[in-house]
Amino acid sequence: MAQINTGLKRVFTIFNIFFAVVGGVILGLALVSQVLTNIQGGENLEGRTTGLIVLYVVGAVTMAIAILGAYGAHRESKGALIAFLVCMVIGTLLMLRVGVPSAIARPELRGVLASKFREFLPLDQTKEDVKSMADALQTQAHCCGLFSYTDWENNIPDSCLCNQLGEDECKTVTYNSFYTQSKSVYAQTCFPIILHYVLLVVDIMIGVTFTLGILALFGVILSSVMIHQMRHPNRPAIFLSVPTLFAPPPKYQELHNPPAY
Repeated sequence: MAQINTGLKRVFTIFNIFFAVVGGVILGLALVSQVLTNIQGGENLEGRTTGLIVLYVVGAVTMAIAILGAYGAHRESKGALIAFLVCMVIGTLLMLRVGVPSAIARPELRGVLASKFREFLPLDQTKEDVKSMADALQTQAHCCGLFSYTDWENNIPDSCLCNQLGEDECKTVTYNSFYTQSKSVYAQTCFPIILHYVLLVVDIMIGVTFTLGILALFGVILSSVMIHQMRHPNRPAIFLSVPTLFAPPPKYQELHNPPAY
């Protein structure tokens, strides 16, 4: 005999289907973020790999929990529903723990990144791996230097050179090494491009975090009600009603004929 209300079971099933779809969307966003950052030469950006791994893990775990909840509702398995409830409680707390500080820290991310990248200046004297990453980024994103072409001092690399003379993306610079030289380099710097894609990944993660937090809280409520129904299968459903000021009239009244005189 079914112990869970049929309507509630349907709502819970729809919720888990939507929850699984969200997990699939998270996996898709992680894949898109990976492709976009690869295209822009950001495959070696610090923290980029960690962020993508987190998105992949969160997406996969979300789909697994959704399957667990759907199975528990379909089979009316108290153990599966309790496990689902525990996952939802933990998920809600984790999402709040991650999402709130991330949203508060986001406005400061530009300054933090700028300070971090200024530690690599001048680029012509930095580590070889950083120099290689900068060259690759400049070639693919058509930019020169992190904040200015002067980041390379007097050793501007060929990856900065712009061959499309006369267009807005190029500018001619003059500098002195052994003798005065002029080069046409990309006018755009690389730091705004890096910042754009870092903020893109951060915004995706914040949006995913709060979306999952809201869904997890909703899952806590639904699974708690279902577990309660399974523990008290014979208890009638309680519906909230709005109190009225006046009692409704009776369905019928007994008529009394007056006595005849």
